[in-house]
Amino acid sequence: MNNNTVPVGHWHTLPNGRIQCDLCPRNCKLNDGQRGMCFVRKREADQMVLTTYGRSSGFCIDPIEKKPLNHFLPGTPILSFGTAGCNLGCQFCQNWDMSKSRELDTLMDQASPEEIAKTAEKLGCDSVAYTYNDPVIFYEYAIDIAQACHERGIKSVAVTAGYICPEPRREFYHHIDAANVDLKGFTEAFYKKVCIADLEPVLDTLKYLRHETDVWFELTTLLIPGENDSDQELNEMTEWVVAHLGPEVPMHFTAFHPDYKMTKVPHTPPETLSRAREIAIKNGVHYAYTGNVHDREGGSTYCHGCGKLVIGRDWYVLSDWNLSSDGHCEFCGTLLPGYINGPPGKWGARRQPVTISG
Repeated sequence: MNNNTVPVGHWHTLPNGRIQCDLCPRNCKLNDGQRGMCFVRKREADQMVLTTYGRSSGFCIDPIEKKPLNHFLPGTPILSFGTAGCNLGCQFCQNWDMSKSRELDTLMDQASPEEIAKTAEKLGCDSVAYTYNDPVIFYEYAIDIAQACHERGIKSVAVTAGYICPEPRREFYHHIDAANVDLKGFTEAFYKKVCIADLEPVLDTLKYLRHETDVWFELTTLLIPGENDSDQELNEMTEWVVAHLGPEVPMHFTAFHPDYKMTKVPHTPPETLSRAREIAIKNGVHYAYTGNVHDREGGSTYCHGCGKLVIGRDWYVLSDWNLSSDGHCEFCGTLLPGYINGPPGKWGARRQPVTISG
């Protein structure tokens, strides 16, 4: 093994001699030398290994609102990175050059968990995001980074599809402070056809996060014209969120652009995002947002107690701020759900590439 290949858990041997990966519901069954669908987890001899430990496709400081998280450390910078591969097969993937990569040479940056934590601290980042591709597939690396970050008071954020089995899920989210979970649609047909996956395990993860953890999480749905944007589906989705997760879980409806295997599908009209937001609010969601479009109203936060503007946003730039230091509305005293810690950050919309020498 090289330095980037490490033994991992969450697998078992089948009667026919294959090894089954038990990390995600895909349950890949592998002969010696075979890789799972995610590409980065592999069978070597009689064990499973992760082949990308310590390697990244690049580091960048983003505004935390870009994850998107609107109720977690607003206005602050977050050190973001990803690796290669993914355990879903979304035909619309907006980061396909990384998540669908089968070339490990694309992983140019090398960094230990301690180096990432030190870099975040040095650059004034309050948190680190595992993003661009799904951190579930680099599970061990992400957990080690989270532990190193917590030793320095730095939060960990997972941007994920929520496609993980129950046992590893418990350990993973034990180390995570906040998450944005990609709820890609609300029908099994959409998940099977477009994502090559199943919806039910994602819903199980969402219920687990809400009822069995203290992880702050928000939801994002990329609305694809003609695929997952009907009034019926949006009604069913938002009603389910309110009934099973509660009205305070923020929902983000974001615009699709033609990419990867769906280049002939048109861009999402801004009106579709506004319609989705209106449906969510009508069905009881307290905080619904639009994304990937210029929409000050849809990107801003309004108090669910009195309806007044408490956080104004223009793209990723904060404007109005009408919250106390502990997150209460200055007009009516209602507590804004989330993690508000003092005055807002002033990072703005900047995106700053970072090099970490491993």
